[in-house]
Amino acid sequence: MSATLDRGAVARAQSVPTPTRLGGKARLRRLGRRRWATALGLPLLSLLVFLGLWQLAASSGIWSEVFVPRPSTVWSAAVDASTTHDGVRGYQGYLLWEHVYMTLRRVAAGVVIGIVGGVALGLAMGTVSWIRRILEPWLTFLRALPPLAYLFLLVIWLGIDEAPKIALLALAALPPTAVATTTAVLGAPVGLIEAARAVGANRFQVIRDVVLPAALPETLTGIRLAVGIAYSSVVAAELFNGIPGVGGLVKDASNYNNTPVVLVGIFAIGLSGLTIDALLRVVERRAVPWRGTH
Repeated sequence: MSATLDRGAVARAQSVPTPTRLGGKARLRRLGRRRWATALGLPLLSLLVFLGLWQLAASSGIWSEVFVPRPSTVWSAAVDASTTHDGVRGYQGYLLWEHVYMTLRRVAAGVVIGIVGGVALGLAMGTVSWIRRILEPWLTFLRALPPLAYLFLLVIWLGIDEAPKIALLALAALPPTAVATTTAVLGAPVGLIEAARAVGANRFQVIRDVVLPAALPETLTGIRLAVGIAYSSVVAAELFNGIPGVGGLVKDASNYNNTPVVLVGIFAIGLSGLTIDALLRVVERRAVPWRGTH
């Protein structure tokens, strides 16, 4: 009887929240709020500092408005490019979101082709040594070329429609994906591969069940790099017949020294690139949740 009562008393005592436990939960909540404040506050602070320095530089009179327009002037240009004003629809007949949409569509098409081709090449180069010896110098050669070096050749071959733009973005995205996938496949744990073979797995099963999961984290990193490189090639890809498109908008505005619109296009490319990279980070965390836990 006394043992039963003792166990009941212990259970009741454990169920009563103690000041120490409550204090620990409060500290955790405070720590979580502090982390959120840091994650949101520091980027916001850096943005305010940037805008402040920009305003000071524009107001100093050292540079003319053509070179350093005021932030308010760029904002007005962004509003004009996003609306219909005085009978003029956006910039060159297209609203800003339409320019961004066309650029994103071209980037998506080129990046998908480049990533699919890069992953396939990386798997082949990582698993078959003679394929790697043949293709690796060509990939290195392609990585060393700036986009403008072969854009004019693509225009000669494919015309000035959508084909050369998508081809250029695909060629920009393919090498980093292929190199990252090759490195990841070559770095797959040999012990796991040998263990899979020991239990009777064939070559396809080893690649599917061992090599691909091991290579996935580094391959996703290569894909993020490929998207960034493709984005850096957007303006070059849209040099010819690039309107609607943000790169075409930037080029056309630069022809008339329209610096505010050029900055609007640059900010549109940068912000959309940040958004896509954030989405890729989410995909990476979902696809490889074990990354960073060891």
